[in-house]
Amino acid sequence: MSVSVDTRKAGRREWMGLAVLVLPCLLVAMDLTVLNLAVPSLSAALAPSASQLLWIVDIYGFLIAGSLITMGTLGDRIGRRRLLLMGAAAFGAASVLAAFAPSAGTLIAARAVLGVAGATLMPSTLSLIRNMFHDPSQRTTAIGIWTTSFSIGGILGPLLGGMLLAHFWWGSVFLLSVPAMALLLLLGPMLLPEFREAERGRFDIPSAALSLLAILAAIFGVKRIAEHGLGLTPLASIGLGVLLGAAFIRRQRRLEDPLIDLALFERAAFSASLGVNTLAFFVMYGVFLFMAQYLQLVLGLSPLAAGLWTVPSSGAFIVGSLLTPVVLRRVRPWRMMAGGLIISAMGLLVLTWVDGEYGLPPILIGSIVVLLGLAPVYILATDLIVASASPERAGAASAMSETSAELGGALGIAILGSVGAAVYRGMMAAALPAGVPADKAEAARATLGGALSAAESIGGPQAVELMARAREAFAQGLEVTAVIGAAVVLAAAMAAALTLRRVA
Repeated sequence: MSVSVDTRKAGRREWMGLAVLVLPCLLVAMDLTVLNLAVPSLSAALAPSASQLLWIVDIYGFLIAGSLITMGTLGDRIGRRRLLLMGAAAFGAASVLAAFAPSAGTLIAARAVLGVAGATLMPSTLSLIRNMFHDPSQRTTAIGIWTTSFSIGGILGPLLGGMLLAHFWWGSVFLLSVPAMALLLLLGPMLLPEFREAERGRFDIPSAALSLLAILAAIFGVKRIAEHGLGLTPLASIGLGVLLGAAFIRRQRRLEDPLIDLALFERAAFSASLGVNTLAFFVMYGVFLFMAQYLQLVLGLSPLAAGLWTVPSSGAFIVGSLLTPVVLRRVRPWRMMAGGLIISAMGLLVLTWVDGEYGLPPILIGSIVVLLGLAPVYILATDLIVASASPERAGAASAMSETSAELGGALGIAILGSVGAAVYRGMMAAALPAGVPADKAEAARATLGGALSAAESIGGPQAVELMARAREAFAQGLEVTAVIGAAVVLAAAMAAALTLRRVA
């Protein structure tokens, strides 16, 4: 399969089209954050069971991750603009259904449709960028803007969601996407060109089913391990995912028109960038999970205050994303990617100072440095992944990039989360103050939240000592995960330096 060497410069139409493409990216990022704010009020209104509430929160991300590969390839076959507009219409309609859902079951169904529709948006937008921007420098800039839109959405989501919840009902947070999707449906046909495979092969439904079930089973198992620890059910789910994934790969090798072109993995630019992207998300999701809890449970900040303190690091990511194309004019990709990973490792090591008297400065400085370093890594990895494929297969390659991010994030939360929790439990087993009632001691040893609840019920000097030791143990868990994260990104930097030296 030949790779396009077209280097035509993009004009005004393409840049205006890019402005349209960032709209769905903003909304997907916002939709991942606003629901957390609405959980208390929707729980009071719909009275979901514990299992229903779990599915309301989880099913959106599950179906996005599981459907990406299918939707990326489908866009290659039927047309990326067509799939994008279909997904936008479905996303807007499902948002209205979610906003006015009369029951928990209806909300779960609406969130499921939102997840499938969201999976059409990300690979479609990225593959359209691949086809609209042929010049490598312009394409890197465009991908930098595309990446930045997710960060902006992550910042705006809690702010706009909080404003709506202060004045309207819980469902109003879902209506944020409706005007933007309507604008996309209006402007998309005018500004976005259509791209599809010239010789469209047969879309293999069994392959789509295998990829969906494999990813869903694997991520479901990993997420359950992160929430409840090792157990037969999550391990069986992961094992099923591996078996289905193996069956999917075997089927792709036999098909004349596979869902994924396995020859892509033979290209260093594709496979190495995919691996680095996975490891970067592994570290970011795993470590930042502990940082969010540290701000609220150790430093005692409110959810709003904790969210505001994450804005500087999001701003650093935006700055890094916008600077990447400028620096790349003078620095080779492997040098910039390896350098960004080394900078991130330095930021992670700053987090090892959080157990001091003043824990906020290390968190603030460390997170800024981490995301400033990771910004060029994400952009260059994404650029190299989509550029490794032919323009006709850009949708499938884009979907692989997004899937690697989802899988890396889930693994980071599960593995690093388990390590940090084990450190906490080990320290609390030895540091628990004497005289704490047995039931309270068990809760305190399990989680920091349990320790703080136990301390509130006990009261007195013993409660003060319990909270101090629990917070120290949690800080130690964060430090250990930060050190592991630094080791992982340094290994990724070495891999990038060794495998991507020949990439121009």
